[in-house]
Amino acid sequence: MKKASRRSFLQKAGLAAAAGPSLFTQPEKKKELFVHHVFFYLKNPDSAQDEAKLLEGLEKLSKVSTIQMVHIGRPASTNRSVIEKGYAVSWLCFFKNLIEEEMYQTDPIHLKFVEDYAHLWEKVVVYDSVGNKR
Repeated sequence: MKKASRRSFLQKAGLAAAAGPSLFTQPEKKKELFVHHVFFYLKNPDSAQDEAKLLEGLEKLSKVSTIQMVHIGRPASTNRSVIEKGYAVSWLCFFKNLIEEEMYQTDPIHLKFVEDYAHLWEKVVVYDSVGNKR
C-alpha cells in the first residue's frame, strides 16, 4: 500500500471539506423579472399637445414605488417590415415579480393616471412577460 504524505492528505481533506456543503445546498434560484410594456395609440395622433399631456402623466406614473426601472419612448426611426410604428408612446417598466406588478395596478397613482389621461388614447396594447433576470 502506498503511503500518503501528511501534506497530500491535508490538501485532499481541505478540498473535500470545501466541496462538502455545496453538495447539500439548493441551487441558487435565479431572480425573476416581470416586464410590463404598454403601447398607447392616441385618439388624435397628430396632436403634439395630447402627446405632451400623456408624457406628463407617464412621468407622474413613474413615481409608483414598486417600479424598478421605467422607460418612456416614441417609435424609433428604424425601418423594417416587422416593426410596429402606429403607436404614439410606449411605457416599459420592470418589477421584481408579479405581486409587485399587481400592487402597481391598484396603486392610487396608477388609478389616478387612468382617470386623468384615458380620454387621450384610442387604444392601449399591453405585453406582460416574466423571465429570469440576466
